Amino acid sequence: MSVVDQLVSAAELVIGMTWETWWALVLGFTLSGAVEAFVSEERMTDLLGDDGWREATLGTAFGAASSSCSYSAVGTARTLFKKGASGVAALAAFMFASTDLVFELGLVMWVLLGWQFVLGEYVGGLVAVVVMVAIFRYVVPQSWFDHARERVRENDDEECAACGMDADGDEAVYADAFPDAVFCCEGCLTAYENRTDAAGETSLRERVFSVAGWKSAASATTKDWEMLWDDIAIGFLIAGVVGAFVPTTWWTALFGADGSLEAVAVNVVIGVVIGILTFMCSVGNVPFALVLWTNGLPFGGILAFIYGDLLIPPLVNLYRKYYGWRLAAALSLSLFVSAVVAGVVVHTLFDGLGLIPTQGTVGGTLSGEYTTVLNLALTPVFLAQVYVTFGRDGVERRLAAGAAKLLRLAEWVVGTVAVLGTATGVVAGVVDAFGDVLHDAGDRARESVRHARVRALRRVRGREMPSPGTADATAEQTESDE
Repeated sequence: MSVVDQLVSAAELVIGMTWETWWALVLGFTLSGAVEAFVSEERMTDLLGDDGWREATLGTAFGAASSSCSYSAVGTARTLFKKGASGVAALAAFMFASTDLVFELGLVMWVLLGWQFVLGEYVGGLVAVVVMVAIFRYVVPQSWFDHARERVRENDDEECAACGMDADGDEAVYADAFPDAVFCCEGCLTAYENRTDAAGETSLRERVFSVAGWKSAASATTKDWEMLWDDIAIGFLIAGVVGAFVPTTWWTALFGADGSLEAVAVNVVIGVVIGILTFMCSVGNVPFALVLWTNGLPFGGILAFIYGDLLIPPLVNLYRKYYGWRLAAALSLSLFVSAVVAGVVVHTLFDGLGLIPTQGTVGGTLSGEYTTVLNLALTPVFLAQVYVTFGRDGVERRLAAGAAKLLRLAEWVVGTVAVLGTATGVVAGVVDAFGDVLHDAGDRARESVRHARVRALRRVRGREMPSPGTADATAEQTESDE
């Protein structure tokens, strides 16, 4: 297959996965945005103050109903922790659940991988939360959490008022209406404005049945899109390129075909490591999970790969910055152990129950007609959310900025391909030239060895005392050796 054919195949994979999952992304973000708008952060903090199993259960439930952005999950968990939520409830239960147990992740997995993976993801996520809570309750000293909370409260000046993420640097956004607040992006600023407008409705019923409440929900949804769209797009692109260019034999050599418990455990660890190296959020990892599944990574390894999104280097660096090296190391190690344990336990359990699909079998239960209907129905919802959040002028500005960004990306891709093509030609030329040099050197070396051997034979035969009858034969043999 030529490079052009592989590029076409990659584009077809990207377009196909995008079409199949579009409705699921819109619906999932809409649900999480509504929950974020209608459930106050202060109320969550009040319920998550203790480190018991009840608080861990509530933290898991609140996390599962919130945003799926890994960075937003980390930021919100830090805000809850700073305001008094326990480390068990905020950093173990809420943070993990808000990344790996959310609506949109389950919907996208159902469409691309099938219902077994959705069930496995949620069961494994609960196992992972239990492991993390146990480690935080019985292994990590309380003094580490106390010290980390003091550190967070001393260094919260540059926290986004809407999502809790860092809001420093050139991309920070300020507004005259909120002089004491800073935001990480314009989407967070708009969400904060609409959330403030809806603050007058104190009860959940009032918020649900008010225009301001649903406008706040639309802005919360758009904020999640603004934070996550690049991760999702990169995830689809990587999945398409890897699926088209990396040969199956390479994956087979990496994962093997052994179904023993030891092999599953090794592949689960490999899955976590690959998840760390992708640098993407959980939803963005699902297309790549599809590629890994079709190329031999076992069921438990796929789940562990998705759980590894909270261990990508930028997030580990945030843990260090927020909580200090000591608790950051404990948190990172707990996340790794919980991902591995969850992957192995769920794989073993589902294998015993016969719930693991045949390796490489993909796809949910929706037909192409249903996918088309849902995409057509939910695309206007997405457009309405964007329009309500930004207005006509804001939409036009973002379209212009997005077009400029796409042009820069296209320019970078074309330039990269050109550089790679040139580099490939140069490398091929160097390899050919080096091969010619080695060939000539080999010929000269063989000639030198032959002459050395002949000279050695002459010296050996010259030392012998040949009889008169064999002198002529010796001379003739030497000449033939030459």
